[in-house]
Amino acid sequence: MPDTVKNSRHNHKIDLGDFMEKNFRSDMSMTEFAQATGRSLSTFKRDFKKLSTLSPERWLTARRLRAAFDLLKRGQRVSDVCFDVGFKNVSHFSAIFKKKFGITPGEARKGLMPINPL
Repeated sequence: MPDTVKNSRHNHKIDLGDFMEKNFRSDMSMTEFAQATGRSLSTFKRDFKKLSTLSPERWLTARRLRAAFDLLKRGQRVSDVCFDVGFKNVSHFSAIFKKKFGITPGEARKGLMPINPL
């Protein structure tokens, strides 16, 4: 578990947006994200609605995809990027990347521009 998560396990709520931005790569369930920010799952989801029109799960996927796109543009390997940004499966990552951007991760790595903008 990342240090920012370990250090945040206390009884008061911490800044949700900041925590999510710092820990979007972490392999945590939504319940674990909620607990790490000092919230119940329902309070976490309610507070998250104040930050984004997306659900926490969709926000997390979108944030990971944006990070992946940036890393791929720099020429990093698809499999490395997949795991570095928090995905667990390369084929799942590739499929949702293509659905989001209209190009494969390999094409993004080669410098092709996305059909669907960030």
